[in-house]
Amino acid sequence: MKSSTILLILSFVFTLGVKQVLAQPEVLNGPQIQFEKESHDYGTIENGSNGDCIFTFKNTGNAPLILENVKGSCSCTVPQWPTEPILPGQTGEIKVQYNTSTAGPINKSVTITSNAVNEAVKVVRIKGNVLATKETAVESVPASRN
Repeated sequence: MKSSTILLILSFVFTLGVKQVLAQPEVLNGPQIQFEKESHDYGTIENGSNGDCIFTFKNTGNAPLILENVKGSCSCTVPQWPTEPILPGQTGEIKVQYNTSTAGPINKSVTITSNAVNEAVKVVRIKGNVLATKETAVESVPASRN
């Protein structure tokens, strides 16, 4: 009786140990990219105003992070990014310059390609609305007929 009770207790402890080991999160080796924000909202801005924004990221992995390419979805969205490796624990910035000379809604993306093991391709977005200039607004109003 004692041996079966001991065997039952050992089986129970073993089962708990196996469940604990299986419940551990997977650890990825290599560089990992994590952004502070994945979207930037300009809100409503004046035509010709500053269209710059910054996307800050951190290498949360255990190897150097290399941004291989960063590309805007159109020629009005121009990114600048660090070309040197971002070491583990360090942060970097991607500066995005949007051309605010065209009135209307902003809904653009920037695609980041890197050696990150968690997200080799990452997309961040910019949005907002550029107001029309007074000249553009006057031109778009049809002349009244008398």
